[in-house]
Amino acid sequence: MAPFDVYVNYLALKSHFSSAKYDYFKYNKKVRASLTSFNKRSDKYFFEKTSRKYNDKEIVDFLVSNFVSTDNTQALWIGEIINSGERIYREWMKRQQSLTYLFKEQSEELFSETKLENVFDCSKGHPIVLKKFLSGKISIETLVIFDKIFLFGNSFDKKLLDPVWEMVSLKIKKYSPFLPINIVNYKKTLREIINE
Repeated sequence: MAPFDVYVNYLALKSHFSSAKYDYFKYNKKVRASLTSFNKRSDKYFFEKTSRKYNDKEIVDFLVSNFVSTDNTQALWIGEIINSGERIYREWMKRQQSLTYLFKEQSEELFSETKLENVFDCSKGHPIVLKKFLSGKISIETLVIFDKIFLFGNSFDKKLLDPVWEMVSLKIKKYSPFLPINIVNYKKTLREIINE
């Protein structure tokens, strides 16, 4: 991938993760970017370095890992990615490589403490599953898998009208297509945990 293409992917993914309307896949990563404006950027060396260091898929993964790991994608500055992007990417890669184990471990802990029907109950505010995510006890990947299994996101969107849930909801929706998983296997794992 050429340095300018890395820059285009950066802009497209930033829009994808921060805007409800923009979709990286639907718009085929099209953004307003010109080679002239790119060449005037003082940080273009970062895009050049990244283009040499990673292959095309790794570049997208590197950027996705950084956008999904921040609380405010709109404010994520390229300088932050330059400074801590490598560490965040390595941590993200570890989660991807042990996703089944991570999901099982986090699910066992969650469902050993709480009954299934209470985990997604938002009648008294934030449900347990959201609190566990916000406290770091459940990863964003586990939360996305739960949403793919239980489809709770749309229900929460109607019941939880607060900025915290709105931010998490957007993150789930935007990250979901980047997390290709075999949902049948995760349902089976969850069934075994709940029926123990």
